Amino acid sequence: MDIEIENIKKKFVVPSRFEKSDEGIWNKSTALKLKYPCTDLSQGFPNYLINESMVKMLQDVAKSENNVLHQYTRSSGHVRLVNALGVLYSTLLNRKLNALTEIMVTVGAYEALYCAINGNIEIGDEVIVIEPAFDCYEPMVHVAGGIIRHIPLRKVCNSLHKSKETNPLTESSADWKLNENELRNLFNENTKMIVINTPMNPIGKVFTKEELTIIAELCIKYDVICVSDEVYEWMVYEPAKHVKIATLPGMWDRTITIGTAGKSFSVTGWKCGWAYAPSSLINNMRVIHMQNVYSCITPVQEAVARGTEKEIERLNSPDCIFNVSKKELQSKRDYFIQLLMGSGFHPIIPEGGYFIIADWTNLS
Repeated sequence: MDIEIENIKKKFVVPSRFEKSDEGIWNKSTALKLKYPCTDLSQGFPNYLINESMVKMLQDVAKSENNVLHQYTRSSGHVRLVNALGVLYSTLLNRKLNALTEIMVTVGAYEALYCAINGNIEIGDEVIVIEPAFDCYEPMVHVAGGIIRHIPLRKVCNSLHKSKETNPLTESSADWKLNENELRNLFNENTKMIVINTPMNPIGKVFTKEELTIIAELCIKYDVICVSDEVYEWMVYEPAKHVKIATLPGMWDRTITIGTAGKSFSVTGWKCGWAYAPSSLINNMRVIHMQNVYSCITPVQEAVARGTEKEIERLNSPDCIFNVSKKELQSKRDYFIQLLMGSGFHPIIPEGGYFIIADWTNLS
């Protein structure tokens, strides 16, 4: 009987295309946390109460007697939400977006990445991934049948950075860059896609316009799709500036940009993400989305739409949630850098996001 059970186990295994994605880093870190309670390697999310107005909006939607808000909504995104996102990103991109054909709402940015990769990659296509990379990029490419081509950031500056907030001296994520020759040599006629992440998880690097221009030049030369993961777009700390690669000449037609309410409004558990791109690329993503989750949670989309509309009205105001959270996080970043330095760590000051890489060699 035991032999028979073992034979069944061997027969019914996960398909080979999923072999490299059966146990993600977060499952491993959670297991370590349970085994060693003093160690917290958990996912990054705020541990403080989110903006009260966002909570109130979701409460109002949940209590609404409008039955439509409690039923399935449009597969590609709740109309009120895509319209709000259309207004927001038309402003940021300085181009008019068609909310119904150039924007798609997904179950978090995670699903947007999955649809972007699996909706555009054929078996054997090469995909360039910049390291260190968010852990889901590689398994998603493998599932699509693509071939990963890694390129690492390299420390090219030896300058040290000093500020009132972080004193003493330390280095910045800006010191880590792509080697231009390595990047140029990686592109070829088989390259179908490059995935970029700015601000970058986990190092916090914000790619400059000059760096993005080189990537854009190569994408155009080799007819490559650029997936730009910009979930931390509002978490960019002075003096760094966030540049959307889709705004560079020739890049709108080949770029899929991904965002999320989870990071923008500090509501990671709402799992409300989106992508915007030319309709041809969005249509490819819709094929995967419709055969996967079909549509996203209506009440959450309605609440995010209301929140987005509110922030659009005060986008350039210091009271805008996006601006408030950025200032709060920058002060927390600087405080935490001081703590790390005082404890013997050698941190890299992130230009964006909410992660800090720190070298603990001195403690070993």
